[in-house]
Amino acid sequence: MKKEDLRYLQRLGELYPTIGKASTEIINLQSILNLPKGTEHFMSDLHGEYEAFSHVLRNGSGAVRKKIDDVFGHTLSNSDKRSLATLIYYPREKTELVKKTEEDMENWYKITLYRLIEVCKTTASKYTRSKVRKALPADYAYVIEELITEKAEVLDKEAYYDAIVNTIIEIGRAENFIIALAELIQRLVVDHLHILGDIYDRGPGPHFIMDRLMEYHSLDIQWGNHDVVWMGAAAGQLACIATVIRNSIRYDNLDILEDGYGINMLPLAAFAMEAYQSDPCKVFEQKGAVYYNVMEEELGRKMHKAIAVIQFKLEGALLLKHKEFLLEDRCLLHRINPEKGTVTLPDGREYPLLDKSFPTIDWKNPYELTEGEKDVMERLSSAFRNCKKLQNHMRLLLDKGGLYKTYNGNLLFHGSIPLNEDGSFKEVQIYGETYKGKALYDALEAYVRRAFYAVDHEEQEKGRDILWYIWAGPNSPLFGKDKMTTFERYFIADKETHKEKKNSYYRLLENEEVVNSMLLEFGLDPEEGHIINGHVPVHQSEGESPVKCGGKVLVIDGGFSKAYRKVTGIAGYTLIYNSYGLTLSAHQPFTSAEAAVSEETDIVSNRVAVRYTLKRRLVGDTDNGKALKERIGELRLLLDAYRKGIIKEKK
Repeated sequence: MKKEDLRYLQRLGELYPTIGKASTEIINLQSILNLPKGTEHFMSDLHGEYEAFSHVLRNGSGAVRKKIDDVFGHTLSNSDKRSLATLIYYPREKTELVKKTEEDMENWYKITLYRLIEVCKTTASKYTRSKVRKALPADYAYVIEELITEKAEVLDKEAYYDAIVNTIIEIGRAENFIIALAELIQRLVVDHLHILGDIYDRGPGPHFIMDRLMEYHSLDIQWGNHDVVWMGAAAGQLACIATVIRNSIRYDNLDILEDGYGINMLPLAAFAMEAYQSDPCKVFEQKGAVYYNVMEEELGRKMHKAIAVIQFKLEGALLLKHKEFLLEDRCLLHRINPEKGTVTLPDGREYPLLDKSFPTIDWKNPYELTEGEKDVMERLSSAFRNCKKLQNHMRLLLDKGGLYKTYNGNLLFHGSIPLNEDGSFKEVQIYGETYKGKALYDALEAYVRRAFYAVDHEEQEKGRDILWYIWAGPNSPLFGKDKMTTFERYFIADKETHKEKKNSYYRLLENEEVVNSMLLEFGLDPEEGHIINGHVPVHQSEGESPVKCGGKVLVIDGGFSKAYRKVTGIAGYTLIYNSYGLTLSAHQPFTSAEAAVSEETDIVSNRVAVRYTLKRRLVGDTDNGKALKERIGELRLLLDAYRKGIIKEKK
C-alpha cells in the first residue's frame, strides 16, 4: 500500500475507529443509494418579483399538488384537493379564512390533520429517517416523527394515532401543528433548488428573495447579468453602482435601495436638482412610476438623467483604461457635437439628439466627473460597500453561486456560451490571455472572486472591472449581444440604432452537433445531458417553445418580470427534475397571496413532460450517488486494512 493511501486511511480511521462503525456506515450509505432521487426545482429570471417567486417556491411548481393527487387519487374531489393544496401553501392565512365560515372547527382540524399527515408520509418516504429528522421543526419533531412513521409494534394503530391527534386539538395546538406540517411538506417536496440567474432589477423585491434564499435548505445559484452588476456595485465598482441606481430609478424601484438596503439617495437628489435646475429632462421619464405630485415627478427625471450621464462618463473612462476589452466604440460622449445637437456613431452616421442639454460635461474631457459628481459617487460607493445586508446577500451569491454548474448530468447557466457563426467556441481575450468554452467561464469567475477576496489591490481592481465587463461586454457569457445600446435608447429616436444582435449561440440552439459539443466541453454525456438556461424570455404568445433541439436545451425564462409579459404571454417557466424525469411548467400571472388563498387559485397552468425515464432514477444515479459510492469504496479499503492488521482499531 502506498504511503499516501495509508495516511488517508489512517485519517478516515479517526472518523470510523472500529470495524463495527465502518461497517455500519457502509450499510447506511448503500441503503441511501437505493432511495429515489430527490426532486430538483429550477427557477430563472425572477427579477425582483417576490410574491410570484414565493408562491412558486411554496407549490414546488405543481409538485405539492402532484403529491396530493398521488395520496388521495379519486378519494377526494378536485375542490377538496385544491383546498388542501392552498392550505399547504398558506397554512396561516387559509386557517384564518376557514375559521370565519366553518361551524365545527374541531372536526375540520381533525380531518385536516389526518390529510396532512398522509401527504407528509408520502413526501417523506423517499428520504432516510435521519434526513427527515433534520428537517422536522424543533417544537414538534418527536410528535411528527411518531405520526409519519409506521409502528409495527402497535397493535391498535388507529387508536394510537387518534389519541395523538385528539390531544393536539384538546390542548389548542392544532393550528400550530397544521402550520408545522404544511411547512414540512413544502420543505420535503423539493430536495434542491437551482436559481438560474437574474434575481435583481425590474421588480420591487429582490432583497426579499435573497432573504428567503438565505434560509433555504439546499440551493445553488447561477449568476445572471443583473446579479453580476449588483455584485460589482457591492464591491465598489463605480460604473456598476451608477448602472444599478439608474436601473432602479428607471423602473421606479428606488425603494429597494433606500428601504431595502438603507442606501441614502439624498446626495444624488440634491446634486440633480442643482445641476439640472432648469432642465425638464423629458427624455428621462420613469417606467410605470406613480407620482404623488409634479415636484416628485420632476425630481425623478432629474435624478434619472444625472445618474445616466454619470454612468456614461464612468463607462467611457473604464473602457479607455481597459483597451483590451475592445469596447472603445461604446465611448460615445466625445462623439457628440454640442453645437449641432447631434451624435456620430462609430458607423459614421450622424443622428439628432433627443436631449441636447449637458451642463455637467466638459467637452475637452467628456469622461471626467465634475467635483459634484465625484462627491455623489464617493458617498454612494461608501454606502454600497458598507451596507451589511447587501454584503451578506452578495456573500450568498458568492458562496452558493457561480457562472455555471454541472449537476446530475445537466449543464446550468444563465446566458449563453459565446460561439462563432460556425458553432465553434469563440476565443475571448481577458487581460491579455485568450480563453474559450469552459475555460472562459472559469477565468471570468476567478476574477469575480478576486474582486471580493484578493489581497493584492491591482488584482482586486481587475476583478471589480471584470464585473462590469460581464454585465455589458459583447463576448460575456451573461450578456451575449454585440453591444448594449443604453445611450441610443435615451438619446436617438431611430429604433434601428437600438438593436442589439444576439450571439450565434441563440441561432444554433437547434443544431444537435453544436449542442453536443457544448455538453462535451463541460464533461457531460450528450445522450443523457441537457443545457438548462434563462436570460432571454421565451415568446410563447408568438408560438415559441422553451424546448429546443429535441429536448436537449431548455430555456426557462418565460417572463417572471411584469415588464416582459406583453411579449411572453405568460409569467414564467420553471422546471422539475424528479426520479421519473423532467417536467416543464408554464405559469400564469400571479395576482396576490390574498387572491390565492381566498379564491384557491394556483398559477401552474400547464405541465409538459420533457423527458421521462422507463426506470425510476435513484440516488445512486446522481452526482451525490457517485460520491457515496467512492466513500463506500474507501470504507471497504479501511475495513480490509483493519482485518489485515495494517491499521489498528481504536476501541
